[in-house]
Amino acid sequence: MKFNPLHNPYPSARSVHYARKGMVATSQPLAAQAGLEILKRGGNAIDAAIATAACLTVVEPTSNGIGGDAFALVWTDNRLHGLNASGRAPGGISIDKVKALGYETMPKHGFIPVTVPGAPGGWVELSIRFGRLSLDECLAPAIAYAHEGFPISPTLGKYWNAAYRFYEKHKHNPAFTPWFETFAPKGRAPEIGEIWSSRAHAETLTEIGKTNAECFYRGWMAADIAAFSSCHGGFLTMDDLEAYAPVWEQPLSVNYKGYEIWEMPPNGQGIVALMALGILNGLTADTHTQIEALKLAFVQGMAFVTDADHMKCPAEELLNEDYLARLRNNIKETAQTPEIVPPAPSGTVYLAAADGEGNMVSFIQSNYMGFGSGMVVPGTGIALQNRGADFSLYKSHPNALAGGKKTYHTIIPGFITRGGQAVGPFGVMGGYMQPQGHVQVVTNLIDKHLNPQAALDAKRWQWTEGKRILVEPGFPEDTVKALSASGHDIVKTPDAGSFGRGQIILRDPETGVLAGGTEMRTDGHIASW
Repeated sequence: MKFNPLHNPYPSARSVHYARKGMVATSQPLAAQAGLEILKRGGNAIDAAIATAACLTVVEPTSNGIGGDAFALVWTDNRLHGLNASGRAPGGISIDKVKALGYETMPKHGFIPVTVPGAPGGWVELSIRFGRLSLDECLAPAIAYAHEGFPISPTLGKYWNAAYRFYEKHKHNPAFTPWFETFAPKGRAPEIGEIWSSRAHAETLTEIGKTNAECFYRGWMAADIAAFSSCHGGFLTMDDLEAYAPVWEQPLSVNYKGYEIWEMPPNGQGIVALMALGILNGLTADTHTQIEALKLAFVQGMAFVTDADHMKCPAEELLNEDYLARLRNNIKETAQTPEIVPPAPSGTVYLAAADGEGNMVSFIQSNYMGFGSGMVVPGTGIALQNRGADFSLYKSHPNALAGGKKTYHTIIPGFITRGGQAVGPFGVMGGYMQPQGHVQVVTNLIDKHLNPQAALDAKRWQWTEGKRILVEPGFPEDTVKALSASGHDIVKTPDAGSFGRGQIILRDPETGVLAGGTEMRTDGHIASW
């Protein structure tokens, strides 16, 4: 059966977007249009992705920032490239030092969970290797929005207000003062439709663009970050920032029913999605089976995945067909509580971009948990991430905290190919929902033959623990009854906000026509040309 997203018998209630010269899909309309603007200026899909990502730090700061991490899958010259732009824990941090401060688990906010920001370095690496325009040209739209301001969109306003209410308890903590000065300058969260701007953010992006981020990792910004960290008991130093460099890595894939599904290797959790799809290969991918496969994959991923240099089990072993077959044999007709099955010896914004030349980018960027750590470097607009919150303080745990180590990372870009040709980028952001969203989107596209928009609009489920499955509003009642009869503990939730936010762009290999879908669970938008 040939998968053709352009001619689909199961349309969505919302239209699929079609274009030929270029397309950018993301969660905020202004950012998508910034990417399209760069395409029209002569940039390629890589330039457009950089512009969109930088713009998202301004127009959706509730999900990402200059002080976050990023990953990218880039299709160019008929080959897929993977960029890991995630940062390491500070070299001077340790489990003993954190416990000496009174913590039994890693805190989620403040300076303790702050890791080296990778996103600016990622933008530079993409620009130098594959971009056509200069970095400062690509950052220009983001700089303009930060300087001139922009009106707050509905979903953005909702999450900004929720973040403000959360941070209110820290209002009198000096470490959090710059957050309130930057993101609540009127003593409250900006309201929907209200104009918000940040000159400091604009100036920071301008300097990053002019210096190719040298100022951020080895100049005055690095000094400011390190000084702020030292002032508030953090471990991040200028040496940590100077040592940072993004890494190009070979993406991992599994063949799923004739399509190659690609993810970044660990330290990212993309391998969980690949394991689940590998388990599903050869099975009927109904909802029960998808859930059981995902549960098995997640438990193995949480048991083994961390910084690749610290993994006791190589990623290739987790994708070995014999191992996947052993996991597949654990799927029953009723819901199970999954257990670790050792192999035989041998966490956000997402965007997709494409141009008329065949270049395509799957890009994801995040501060984690909304605004991240709550630490904003004074006078810069740099909101620092809290990725270190996922480290364990148990020394025997594979993801145990250690200086200079990368943590298990939730953010994952996805990509589909077939027979050596690009089908296109896809992604679903949202913490531990991401592998689950990837599995559901892929099966919607390939098993159910849904077009990109319908594949995103389909109602989602989310496994949380044991046999507990959350389903979003409008989830089919007959499926709920069938899952309950199979022993799943189904919980209907009133809000779709926790079920991820995705984007898809697919390319017809014969005509080059692009077909895109965007997320209805946020202010999603596709800018097309």
